[in-house]
Amino acid sequence: MISKYKSLKEECLESNLKLNELGLVLYTFGNVSAVDRNNAVFAIKPSGVPYEKLTASDIVVVDFDNVVVEGKLKPSSDTKTHSLLYKQWKEIGGISHSHAKFSCAWAQSLMDIPIFGTTHADHLTTDIPCTSPMKDELIKGNYEHNTAIQILETFEEKKISYKEVEMVLVGNHGSFTWGLDAQKSVYNNRVLEEIAELAFMTLNLNPNAMRLKDSLIQKHYDRKHGVNSYYGQ
Repeated sequence: MISKYKSLKEECLESNLKLNELGLVLYTFGNVSAVDRNNAVFAIKPSGVPYEKLTASDIVVVDFDNVVVEGKLKPSSDTKTHSLLYKQWKEIGGISHSHAKFSCAWAQSLMDIPIFGTTHADHLTTDIPCTSPMKDELIKGNYEHNTAIQILETFEEKKISYKEVEMVLVGNHGSFTWGLDAQKSVYNNRVLEEIAELAFMTLNLNPNAMRLKDSLIQKHYDRKHGVNSYYGQ
């Protein structure tokens, strides 16, 4: 019998394999999910399964309350983070999580990534936010759910729109990125890693590097995303 979630699971598989292909994960670290809003479920990588062995039948489908709808394996340990973000942010279609080297180093340093250059400005007009360290009582509680709480609170406190900034560093942990679909979330994860590496190199070359000036930030962002954008075909 063909699963009603066949295409969703295939999308999820393809995106997880892409995350690995792009060098954003090591061993079994990281995960990607893809959402089906009509059925209020999402597909996600199973916990601890190596990417080279991953198949569409291994992908687990869960609802927004973290109940397994389809699949014989345990879903990712980060499932509760994904589910709460899907619940709260209604217009995202996919989420990626990685411990990629440079973005993870910034997360461990508990630092926002400053907007130093046009590569960054091509994608967003703000620094990439990093959450504060999680409080002990939250660590001892519903940890993965509380990771999403950290992300949501950071965006609220910094008055950032999840539609405009599709990436975040979770303090001491790693990165979460999202997009209109799972593939876009993977794309954003790779972009985040590139920006993180460039910012690291910039500060090593010049510890007093200046933030990109506002006029250039807006120019580069608008030419790709503005009302009168002209980048691309």
